[in-house]
Amino acid sequence: MLDKSIPYARVIMKRQPGTPVPAAGLPAGYSFEYYRDGDELAWGIIEASVAEFEHAEEATLYFRENYVPYATEVSRRTLFIRNEAGNKVATFTAWWNYTGNRRYPFMHWVAVMPRYQGLGLGRAIVAQGVQRMIELEGDCTMYIPTQTWSHKAIRLYRWAGFEPVLDEAAPGGFENQTARALTLIGHLL
Repeated sequence: MLDKSIPYARVIMKRQPGTPVPAAGLPAGYSFEYYRDGDELAWGIIEASVAEFEHAEEATLYFRENYVPYATEVSRRTLFIRNEAGNKVATFTAWWNYTGNRRYPFMHWVAVMPRYQGLGLGRAIVAQGVQRMIELEGDCTMYIPTQTWSHKAIRLYRWAGFEPVLDEAAPGGFENQTARALTLIGHLL
């Protein structure tokens, strides 16, 4: 869940090639599954549950407009965790962004529904997602945009080998406010 009691600032994090990928398994009864047609509603519900969008419908529309047009890519780059009842409860997207002609591998929209947080699903999906990104893009520099409101996730990303980016103005087109953000949340990391 986002901590909106802290002022907002964007944080850009980066993983260097050769950084070990940590291992993290799923609890019994949980499994990984890649996107299939129609899963955008599940994605929208997950993202709305963590307050990234106000409503699941708004999130679902965003996914349809920004990812579904890339049918082949979305089906191999969007990962879910399913619980024992078959419901999708977490998501991770191994995507990219461009700045001019340069393509930046970027992780997008990492989320675990609040009632499933604390079970190790965040670690599991990030570890699996980083491994998937390496399979798709090679062991290259990869990024993840986040925010001060997601300071708990920043600790998770650091566990996975990502570090705050202070020396790039706008990787992947994202304005980098990391230096300012660290003054706001450094004590929480």
